[in-house]
Amino acid sequence: MNDTSSLSIDSFSTDLTGHIALVTGASSGLGYRFAQVLAKHGAQVAIAARRVDRLDELASVIRGAGGECLPIELDVRDADGLAAAVDAIERAYGAVTILVNNAGVPDATFATRMSVELVDTVLDTNVRAPFLLSCEIARRLIAAKLPGRIVNVSSIGAFIYTGVGAALYSISKAALNRMTEALAVEWARFGINVTAMAPGAVSSEMTDMMLERMPGLEETFPRKRVGRPSDLDSTLLYLVSPSSSFVTGTVIKVDDGQQPR
Repeated sequence: MNDTSSLSIDSFSTDLTGHIALVTGASSGLGYRFAQVLAKHGAQVAIAARRVDRLDELASVIRGAGGECLPIELDVRDADGLAAAVDAIERAYGAVTILVNNAGVPDATFATRMSVELVDTVLDTNVRAPFLLSCEIARRLIAAKLPGRIVNVSSIGAFIYTGVGAALYSISKAALNRMTEALAVEWARFGINVTAMAPGAVSSEMTDMMLERMPGLEETFPRKRVGRPSDLDSTLLYLVSPSSSFVTGTVIKVDDGQQPR
């Protein structure tokens, strides 16, 4: 019989005390939830989005629960604004060691009907912004010789497209997945882990609008249900915590079996 008395899982921890996190798209949906989860586990959290009133509301919730939170008005399509936001966080808390690239927009239309303006909005928000912000954070971590965690919020739509509209959304999330893989390789030697989670249909403003346009969609899922934002808590915590130190460049599907295999 093998002796397991010396086995240790000391690295398994979700304690984020001493970490500074930035969550984009935090005014609603998954970002709203993610910020609370990170704060509950000890991180000082900066929340960024365009809707300042929603950010202030979330900041009050986090502070009321004993956490620390810094709301920042930000349109992620503004490259100069990204650097300015990170500057503000560093002045308030210090170097950002956890980045959650959550901000994203759908296109909800057929590819041939998209205006150039909409194409630019989707690509600038879903691809360009997370790339630029990840580079901004990584550049500073490398200079300070600090490790970090970057988590990109992708979608199961990156792996499957049914042809009912939102082709560019699918394309943009597939690009985000490849970005995750490539940057993970480039920054591994600096102790910066880059990963992604790909949720299935999880209740949010964006998903709820999709379900209104496609009634009965959840009936096509194996468990005939839509997820809750809380269903992603454990995956997020795993990816930002010391527990995932050997995990980088991967995309974790969290879809309840919704994607056809």
